Amino acid sequence: MLTLYQFERTWGIPNLSPFCCKIETYLRMANIDYTIKPSLPLGAPKGKLPYIEDSGQALADSRFIITHLKSSHKNLDSELNAAELATSLALQRLIEEHLFWIALYSRWQYTDQNWQVNKQAIFGGLPPVIKDIVAHSWRKKIKRQILGHGTGRHQADEVFALGRQDLDALSASLGNQLYFLGDEPTTLDSSAFGLLINIIGCPIESPLKEYGLTKDNLVSYVERIQHEYYSDLSTR
Repeated sequence: MLTLYQFERTWGIPNLSPFCCKIETYLRMANIDYTIKPSLPLGAPKGKLPYIEDSGQALADSRFIITHLKSSHKNLDSELNAAELATSLALQRLIEEHLFWIALYSRWQYTDQNWQVNKQAIFGGLPPVIKDIVAHSWRKKIKRQILGHGTGRHQADEVFALGRQDLDALSASLGNQLYFLGDEPTTLDSSAFGLLINIIGCPIESPLKEYGLTKDNLVSYVERIQHEYYSDLSTR
């Protein structure tokens, strides 16, 4: 059986990593059997989570994992036409290559209060003697990545103005549909849900979260997918 390596569950959501949540959501939407092994990025392939082991093969990076799942298990995008596939790719890039960095900024850099919440969720299980050292090292690394991406070079109000534009685009794209591309879930929905629940459904407070909660269709979308695919977590 396929094994998914991801962060320990916390905050009452499937995963604090949008990309771990993306993969587990795809697995559930595609009805693929799997087991979970809680883990940390230390020693993981490519040094990050999630990764999977399937039929003796280890695969990292959510994009390559999805490619494998489509070819070896079930392709949620099999009914999409060329234009829909192009839309899916474009919106996934907006989610994963732009909006993600603003969510990351909210957790690791925006306020010390958010950082403390984030630190406890990720590193709280480590022995006290090394917890702060490891957490500080990772925060320094992530902040360098945010700066290198470009998001960290802006003032906070500029960062969140860009995030509001992304949320506006996603809200307009979803409209009144059940899923972004119609009545059935696709890869795009696993990506969108993975990040949106980590913006509006976790205890990281920011102008990004505040604005996301004003988008009724995005809030309903997240709640609907939670109910449809994660009803087993509602009592935890």
